[in-house]
Amino acid sequence: MKDYSPSRRNFVKQSTLLSGGLYMAPHLASAFDTTRDMPLEPVELGWLENPENSRFGGVTLGVPWPKGQLRQSDFLLTNSAGKQLPVQSWPLAYWPDGSIKWAGHAISQPMDVKGSWKLIPGKGVRPEKEIAVEETSAYIKVDTGLIQCTVDKNGTALLKSVTRNGRESLRNGRLVLLKQDGILGEDEQIATSLFEGEINQVTVEQNGPVRAVIKVEGKHEAPEGEGWLPFIIRLYFYAGEANIRTMHTIVYDGDEQKDFIKGLGLRFDVPMEDELYDRHVRFAGKGEGIFGEAVRGLTGLRRDAGEAVREAQVKGEKTPPENTFPENVRSRLHYIPAFGDYTLSQTSSDAFSIRKRTASGHSWLKSGFGDRSRGAGYIGGPAGGVAFGIRNFWQSYPAQLDIRNAHKENAEVTMWLWAPDAPAMDLRFYHDGMGQDTYEKQLDALNITYEDYEPGFGTAKGVARTSEMQLWVEGETPDHETFNAMANGIATPPQLVASPEYLHQMGVFGKIWDLPDSSSPKKAKIEEYLEDHFDFYKGQVDDRRWYGFWDYGDVMHSYDFDRHTWRYDVGGFAWDNSELSTDLWLWYYFLRTGRADVYRMAEAMTRHTGEVDVHHLGKFAPLGSRHNVMHWGCSAKQLRISTAANRRFYYYLTGDERVGDLMKEQINAVATLKEVPPTRKVSRKSVWETDDDPNHVYAGFGTDYSAIAAAWLTEWERTGGEEIREKLMNSMRTIAAQPKGFFTGGSRLDLRTGKFEIQERQRASASHLSAVFGLMEICAELIENIDMPEFKAAWLQYCEMYNATDEEQEKELGNALGKLNLGQGHSRLTAYAAKQKEDAQLAKRAWKEFFGGAAGYRFDKPEIYEVKGAEVLHPMEEGHLSTNATAQWGLAAIQCLGLVGDYLEE
Repeated sequence: MKDYSPSRRNFVKQSTLLSGGLYMAPHLASAFDTTRDMPLEPVELGWLENPENSRFGGVTLGVPWPKGQLRQSDFLLTNSAGKQLPVQSWPLAYWPDGSIKWAGHAISQPMDVKGSWKLIPGKGVRPEKEIAVEETSAYIKVDTGLIQCTVDKNGTALLKSVTRNGRESLRNGRLVLLKQDGILGEDEQIATSLFEGEINQVTVEQNGPVRAVIKVEGKHEAPEGEGWLPFIIRLYFYAGEANIRTMHTIVYDGDEQKDFIKGLGLRFDVPMEDELYDRHVRFAGKGEGIFGEAVRGLTGLRRDAGEAVREAQVKGEKTPPENTFPENVRSRLHYIPAFGDYTLSQTSSDAFSIRKRTASGHSWLKSGFGDRSRGAGYIGGPAGGVAFGIRNFWQSYPAQLDIRNAHKENAEVTMWLWAPDAPAMDLRFYHDGMGQDTYEKQLDALNITYEDYEPGFGTAKGVARTSEMQLWVEGETPDHETFNAMANGIATPPQLVASPEYLHQMGVFGKIWDLPDSSSPKKAKIEEYLEDHFDFYKGQVDDRRWYGFWDYGDVMHSYDFDRHTWRYDVGGFAWDNSELSTDLWLWYYFLRTGRADVYRMAEAMTRHTGEVDVHHLGKFAPLGSRHNVMHWGCSAKQLRISTAANRRFYYYLTGDERVGDLMKEQINAVATLKEVPPTRKVSRKSVWETDDDPNHVYAGFGTDYSAIAAAWLTEWERTGGEEIREKLMNSMRTIAAQPKGFFTGGSRLDLRTGKFEIQERQRASASHLSAVFGLMEICAELIENIDMPEFKAAWLQYCEMYNATDEEQEKELGNALGKLNLGQGHSRLTAYAAKQKEDAQLAKRAWKEFFGGAAGYRFDKPEIYEVKGAEVLHPMEEGHLSTNATAQWGLAAIQCLGLVGDYLEE
């Protein structure tokens, strides 16, 4: 694992890229900004992990560029020898002046991944084998130069045919779903139905020259025509590669009382031409372990087939001609069993098994066992075959790889994202409501279990899950080294990134963070604590087995010191669901350190919290769910969970299209608050009601506005659209125009214009939650990107006054705000005001608040709490271990260091 901290500046020595054209928005010019006469310096890129033992087909990344300098359509890449390589590029975001802020860059896998690589605007070379995309009314054909793939526009044949060297290697690739109408042990008679993915729409999102992206949408349908479980699957192709990467999303739209998923996956057929003893099966275990056998084995027989035959079969090579076999073997080949069916099953995070049988109707044999498979397999022979695999195979259990009929003309492969070997997927709520049929009872129950329950709100309808799979169309059976490289590339796809130094220099994600600095004892201690806090949670993911199809990527909310376990079964104390910006803490920590393990944890959390914790269809879409025993169980459906603020990092660092979809969902999400008012249980009809007004909705200036502004800012950055820009600026102006500014609390929002109604409120008020779901971070970016002094003043007032004394608040606002929580987390707001106002006393106050530890970690207690399953954890106030306080501590530490680190006194 590479360490990108400033103490290891060899970061930029390993990278690669390839070249192509940048697709420009119509409003952009086609040259460097004439106001700048300094040429852009090359950007050096590095790998998160060493990719030398990985085969991955291609990689896509995002790189930021300086404000006002780049309106340019081409990029080029050179390696350490000065050779140019092709790269395909496109804008991901624009600065307010229309110059490119982030660009996406795609490359095919280079022959040699070693050396230093430099990316710079300029005319670059094109690939020797460019991707060609042909589209008709019936199908789309993609030719990478090595493989040719046909995608149908209707029917079920997602991958109708894939050929290599004129030979069809894969056909009839389709999505499959097994639905069960009951649960074993509860129902005496259970019926299971097979559904296949029916294609409704196919879109070419990119068409080369280096990278092509095909988006396929539809629903799973049974033969009788019943359709459910919408899917979105993207197919990624890279020039000159035999690899097809897939990003698979399902959205649950069933009735969780009767629609139980028993199996979910991608199935395809592989034509088999070789002799049975030349047909090979491979599965990847842990590390470098490989299970490898032939369909008809020629080793271990009573009569020896000869060393040359045995050695070739073990290696997966074509055996010598059959007429050279010893006669006592050749004449009895038909007596050697041919095993047509194989299964690799991972039904927990800690155990997988491999079994095989000759055919359906015969017994399975136990073939192999292990703990954590890399989730890759292969079937084929000297004439060719297909390698396949599922990313996060054991982390997202239960998963399964099936090979069937390998002894026949067509083998069938199924990559099961939900394994049929496991019990059916059960998404029912975990209790019956316990009589909570009124708001009064629900609020009373909230005081004991912290669970915000409401009948009908704990449904899984609308939640989604995205999974990544890969296919390799091979011209022959890969040797063990090559297959291991494929398995490694599937398990951990190599990722290129710019260095923390460069990202910091570009000022992306707000100028509120800095690089690690241990130049003084106090700074060193904070850096040590930051590292300890992350390492603790990284360890807890594995120690507590926070894995599974619906769970991987999330962490728990609070710890139970009496039972020595996280409160997995206690109402609102179980899954964290981004509470108090866990996602932001991880991403800012990655930005400053460049650590691969931080990136991978943040990546998994982004996938999970954007899909599983958010409703994507139905009454609650596109709102997220507050923390609960079930990820979707809480009746508080809120913008603060579904916010684009938590997704922007991964999108801009990778250009991931699915995350782009999730952010786009949020543009008009605030309108959903009309149907699901957040305060419905604590306030009755009031001046804020908008039931009779389709154009207005009440929105708070805290958690609501942070999500609204994040969605609108991101959409403006991505498109340069004037309409969304105007709505964003209207919202900023009308918050600033409130007599109490942000301390007004909220107002009615005009959904057409983005304007808030001006409220003549007499008293200022604040919530401890308002600024801790991305408001601090998004407002910092708004102020950097939009010159609006009145908004800046309103935000600085909030930052300075939140942790101020009663006397200071009363003097500034007309009244004191009362007792407010999360004082330590809000120290970063004080630090922001100090930085903007260049106020030394305010900077010192920020550090006093930080070290005071109110509702957070304390530095003045020497003891540590022993937590079962972990080595150490730094103490929290009153022995309370809570992820949300950890996230706020981490953000406060990072931002106080970044904003007022020079004022940290010894």
